[in-house]
Amino acid sequence: MESKLDRTTASVQAEISGIQSLKPDAVRSLWRKTFQREAPKALTRDLLLRALCWHIQQQAFGGHDRGHLQILASYGKRRPDFHKGRRLKPGTEIVREYQGERHTVLVTAEGFRWRDSDYPSLTAIAQTITGTNWNGPRFFGLRTPSTGTAPAVPRDQRVSRAGSRQAPRVAERGHL
Repeated sequence: MESKLDRTTASVQAEISGIQSLKPDAVRSLWRKTFQREAPKALTRDLLLRALCWHIQQQAFGGHDRGHLQILASYGKRRPDFHKGRRLKPGTEIVREYQGERHTVLVTAEGFRWRDSDYPSLTAIAQTITGTNWNGPRFFGLRTPSTGTAPAVPRDQRVSRAGSRQAPRVAERGHL
């Protein structure tokens, strides 16, 4: 059996090419061998092949990262969660001025980094900064309170809760 480190892109492509020519009974047999259970009867040969090919690639190169798994899980709950990791790519910096102090948060693949500490959410950072309960995306100006969508007011014209004009800025690293 090959280890993950031994598998190359070429060997994965060859394995996938090989199963593409299998007849439906052989595909179902491969499914049983791979997943140790019967293939769902409702799935067509094409869908079974897609799942098997994904499994081969996942074993060779790894699966989805944490952010994508959260998005997929939210779809499974029928509650698409677009604001988590979807708009903010790793490397993005979010800047917010609060009570005269500038706070810069870096988006990472695992969550967020603020002051050399990792946090799972913007809400945790907002609560640490303010000492009160805040919705993180709202605190950092990423969405409005009523609709949950991005604010329609230009950032340079927004007014913070405290009443002063302090616009959060979001920019890709190196583009501030």
